Amino acid sequence: MLIAMAGLPGTGKTTLATALAARTGAVTLDKDRVRAALFPPDVLDYSSEQDDLCFDTLLEAAALLLSRDPARPVILDGRTFTRKDHVISVVRAARAMNTPLAFIECTCSDTIALRRLELARAEGTHTAGNRDAGLYWRLKAAAEILDMPHLVVSTERTLDDCVAECLTYLASPLPRIA
Repeated sequence: MLIAMAGLPGTGKTTLATALAARTGAVTLDKDRVRAALFPPDVLDYSSEQDDLCFDTLLEAAALLLSRDPARPVILDGRTFTRKDHVISVVRAARAMNTPLAFIECTCSDTIALRRLELARAEGTHTAGNRDAGLYWRLKAAAEILDMPHLVVSTERTLDDCVAECLTYLASPLPRIA
């Protein structure tokens, strides 16, 4: 199974992905970490080209991992899935891998997301150096509706509650994504 974590920056995708992986034994592939590994600071520009290359690399790694152990879920983290072309690319990849795909969209209030972004920036706890209020508002303004079957999780609740909701969703028959 491929699990795509969706949502704006600061909504808790990485936190929830990490907790889900711990509970399910899933492998988490993080676009932001791949980008940091591939692009040294002097050439890192957070461009669409760099993001797409990194995400394509995640999809290739997911295909390899799932071919070796189809029972072990792979979680894709680090992409908002607020653009239809990003959603289509992961849907096509899941079809090519012949694996189920689940989207989990993390949501919270603007105030909480912005507070989380500010805190992560101040503490230096996130790999991506471009995560700030400006990025949040630009992505939110341009966001397209995720029109695939998916679970929406409010990360304003406890992490345990969010994980439990995700586990229930993932254990149920997933909607077929055409």
